[in-house]
Amino acid sequence: MAAPLFAFHFSLLIRWDLGYRPDMLRPILKGTGLLALLVLTATGLTQDRSTRIRPTYFGIQDGELPEDPREWREGRYYDFPDWDVNAELPNDVFTFARLRYNSGTWMGQRAKWLIDYPDSELNFSYRLQQLTSLQVDPKGAIVDIDADQLRHYPFIYMIEPGDIWITEEEAKTLRDYLLNGGFIMVDDFWGIYEWKNFERALRQIFPDREYVELELDHPIFHMVFDLDLKPQIPAVGMAMMGREEGITYEWNKPGSETPHYRAILDDSGRICMMICFNTDLGDGWEEEGTDPWYFREFSEKYAYPLGINIVFYALTH
Repeated sequence: MAAPLFAFHFSLLIRWDLGYRPDMLRPILKGTGLLALLVLTATGLTQDRSTRIRPTYFGIQDGELPEDPREWREGRYYDFPDWDVNAELPNDVFTFARLRYNSGTWMGQRAKWLIDYPDSELNFSYRLQQLTSLQVDPKGAIVDIDADQLRHYPFIYMIEPGDIWITEEEAKTLRDYLLNGGFIMVDDFWGIYEWKNFERALRQIFPDREYVELELDHPIFHMVFDLDLKPQIPAVGMAMMGREEGITYEWNKPGSETPHYRAILDDSGRICMMICFNTDLGDGWEEEGTDPWYFREFSEKYAYPLGINIVFYALTH
C-alpha cells in the first residue's frame, strides 16, 4: 500500500458542555475543564471578509455552490461565525469536506448529498474551532469523486446515500483514496431499502472487503468523549413527533429501529469508512438552535461528542 497522503498536526480537545440560549439563533458553549490550550477566535468576527486569510480551496469549481457557504442564497448565512487562520500556515487546517455524488433528490427539492447544507458544517466547524486548538477552515469544501480534489482532504462527509449511484471509475477513485489514508464518514440514511442501495455501491468500491459492526468498546466511541451507548440521533422533526412515545427512528422506513455503526477497515485495521446508519449526526449539528429539548438530548449529548470523536480518530489513524 502506498504511503498515506495526509499529515496533520493538532492538540487535544478541552472537556466541555453546551449551554442553550433561547434568545440566540445558536447556543453558546462553555468550557469546564482544560485538557489542552483552548484557542478562541471570537475577536474580529465582524472583520471584512475580503481581508480575511483563507485556506486554499481545492473543491468544486463549476459555480454550483460558493466557496464560502455563508454566501449561499444571497448571503443569508452571513450571521454564522467566521475567523482567520494562521497567516504563516493557512493550509495547515482541518477542513470539513462534503462529497458531491449522484444521489437523487429529497422530496424533489434538492439533491440528497446537499441535505443539511450549510448549517451542519458551519456549526460543526465552529465548535471545533471554538473548543480546540485545532486550526479549522471556516469555509469547509464541496468535493467531487475526483482524485485531484479528494487528495487535499483527509476527512470526507457523505450524507443521505440511500439512493447513491456511482460508476466503476468513481468506485476505484474512492477505493484508492480510502486505502491511501483517506477517511469517509457516511451519515443519515435509514431502513432496509436505503441500506441495500448503499450496500450495492459499497460492493463496487470494495468487492473484496466486508463491513464490520463496531461494538461500543471500539476506540472511536471513546477518543475524546466516553460514550456509554451507540446513539440514535433523529432528525429534529421526527424527534419532536416521537417525543412522547420515546421514538427516535423513522417509522415510515422499515428496518430503521436500531442504530448501527459499521466500518470498512484497511489492511492495517484502520477504519477508512465510518458508516452511521439509522442515525443522523448532521441534523444534530444543523438544528442545534432549533429547540432546547432537542439540543440537550441529541446535539449536546450525542451528535457533537460522537462527531468530534470521529474526526479525531480520522486525524490520528
